[in-house]
Amino acid sequence: MKKRLLFVFNPLSGKGLIRNKLLEIVDQFVKNGYEVVIYPTQKPQDAMELVEEHAGEYHLVVCSGGDGTLDEVVGGMMRREWKVPIGYIPSGSTNDFASSLKIPKDMGRAAQLAVSGVPYACDVGNFNGKHFVYIAAFGLFTDVSYATSQERKNRIGHFAYIIEGVKRIPAVQPYFLKISSGDREIEGHFIYGMVTNSVSAGGFRNITGKNVKLNDGLFEVTLIQMPRNPMELNEIIASLTNLIDNTDLIYTFKTDCLKVEACEDVAWTLDGEYGGKHKDVTISAKKQAVEIIVSHEMAHS
Repeated sequence: MKKRLLFVFNPLSGKGLIRNKLLEIVDQFVKNGYEVVIYPTQKPQDAMELVEEHAGEYHLVVCSGGDGTLDEVVGGMMRREWKVPIGYIPSGSTNDFASSLKIPKDMGRAAQLAVSGVPYACDVGNFNGKHFVYIAAFGLFTDVSYATSQERKNRIGHFAYIIEGVKRIPAVQPYFLKISSGDREIEGHFIYGMVTNSVSAGGFRNITGKNVKLNDGLFEVTLIQMPRNPMELNEIIASLTNLIDNTDLIYTFKTDCLKVEACEDVAWTLDGEYGGKHKDVTISAKKQAVEIIVSHEMAHS
């Protein structure tokens, strides 16, 4: 029997660039011995429902789109008891997780990798029962990050991007939060927070922390408190731009579980998509919960 492959793609992702690459991608699948079923998504949550219901009929599920498409496919797979490996062909504007997994930006090369690479068991986040792949965030930089094009990020650079976000601080309403993780408890007024499993966020590498492992069952946490004066603001800017790392206003640590309690509703983003408003949030890491196809080099790094 031929191996069966389900190819799910978002036809609108990355300005619809996949339309020009579709034949090349499917040709790669067939040349590698797969019988291919192609499904262009029709509506939000389409990929999640399709994968949840039908992934078991295939040997491999490959998806193409931005981080949101991957998020849906992983979310659908997480609802299944019997899981199938996932190949990923990035075609969005940011593609943070693909970058972390060293998946090529070229769609033809990514398609080849999806059918010739090896499974790599990645951690998956649980956010109040919803799943996310690589980032849950609130506050200041979340809208800057996804409202800024990759071209502009490349042009203005990391430092200017941070400054662009920091300019908004005077208008930002801080949230008073109680945050607990293991024996750690933090209280304060926070303007930004992110829980990540990625070497980049918003298109910027190394902003999530050092020694990031995607399969260790731990997420990296960054929390920024509201500065009370210009000196504290300068401390935050210096720390974020890697000039110094000695401010008490930024908390960074690793954890497998985090609880966030707020006095008011806080808007979150999950993998760059709107994640709703919440007063109480529990975020946990599910260790090595899904298999993504990567290169042999990445799998053994």
